[in-house]
Amino acid sequence: MYIKSRLFFVNFILYILAVLVLLFALLISPLYLVRWQKMVSGRIGHFAANIELYCCERDSGINIPKQRYIDLFYTDKEVCNNQLKTMWKREITIVPYLFGRILSKSEKLIFYLESIFPIIKSHIIGIKTSEDRDIYNLLEKFTKHLEFTPYEENIGRQQLKDAGIPANAKFVCLISRDDAYLNSLSGGYDWSHHDFRNADIQTFVMAAEEVAEMGYYVFRMGSVVNEPIRTEHPRVIDYATSAMRNDFMDIYLGAKCYFCISVSTGYDAIPQIFRRPIVFVNMVPIGMMPTWSSRDLLLTKHHYSIHDNHELSLKEIINRKVTLCYSVKCYSENMVRLVDNTPEEIRDQVIEMVERLEKTWVPSSTDKALQKRFWSIYQKNDTGATGMPLHGRINALFGAKFLRNNPTWLE
Repeated sequence: MYIKSRLFFVNFILYILAVLVLLFALLISPLYLVRWQKMVSGRIGHFAANIELYCCERDSGINIPKQRYIDLFYTDKEVCNNQLKTMWKREITIVPYLFGRILSKSEKLIFYLESIFPIIKSHIIGIKTSEDRDIYNLLEKFTKHLEFTPYEENIGRQQLKDAGIPANAKFVCLISRDDAYLNSLSGGYDWSHHDFRNADIQTFVMAAEEVAEMGYYVFRMGSVVNEPIRTEHPRVIDYATSAMRNDFMDIYLGAKCYFCISVSTGYDAIPQIFRRPIVFVNMVPIGMMPTWSSRDLLLTKHHYSIHDNHELSLKEIINRKVTLCYSVKCYSENMVRLVDNTPEEIRDQVIEMVERLEKTWVPSSTDKALQKRFWSIYQKNDTGATGMPLHGRINALFGAKFLRNNPTWLE
């Protein structure tokens, strides 16, 4: 009873302060517009990509008021990576947590009142790029907004040296999604509806070891994982389960990697905002593939019919209406079973990236036609739950080796 009374009192005071903040902002708005918005700081993908895209929008003149203004950001109580927060504070204005709680209440008041006073919504920043999707292709137009200080650069180089990585050695980041991180979050929420996005880290061993044999180092990334990657190769480092793992190196490795291997999960936003190439495999839902960067290669999971166990073609996947399935239940209701890419498919996709980056890639006579065929079938005009487009200009490539080996998939 005491706890409930205390929470009621605290919320009452916060709302009183929120009203005062909102009234003050409205009062000065003819001369100076104050806008604010919460950062999704508990999930590294949104914490990185949403704000980088906001910065790109600002550079391009999108969502910029015509008058003098200031944008204020506040975080959740949980911050997934303090190094990233430190770096964002050098680029945008992040208010202290207590003031952020007041702004949060003000934001709620705005949503309650906007139907009566539409002008009040001008105090919400409202990132326009569908949150973390680069629908305006801004990441290729503008350079990155985060930089390491000379002191931080020294720390990063020293930690790589301590890990036995030679100076100027090329390394790759590898991240495969499992349910460990979300299950570790406070609140006891059931995240199992996301399980269709998971992939077995052991299916990446073949690719990791082959790249390591080519002289690269491979860092298996992750802050909380279900199991270690099983390999004895000295250049494949299970960073996620090592004593080396910390918030700073999470960002430093993602920013400095030669490229990243991912299943499209939160961490790959770090190499993305630092403009590093990404190899995507096991990507689902297929309609949400990140298509905006010419640096990236894409590959989706296999889709099988539960009814007769045949693999669905791209057109059949679209006809089953599972291109935007966001839950295990959605696939099940549409009689679709997902199967991970094989270790060989993952290896081929990764080697394709290496060869493209090293300028040794030899295209076949059919590659252009296969790419054109794939994108002519792919639903590029899909919109998300907010009504915003999911894709802008298509710049990414679908895996050439997969299309060569599976020509009937496009029939």
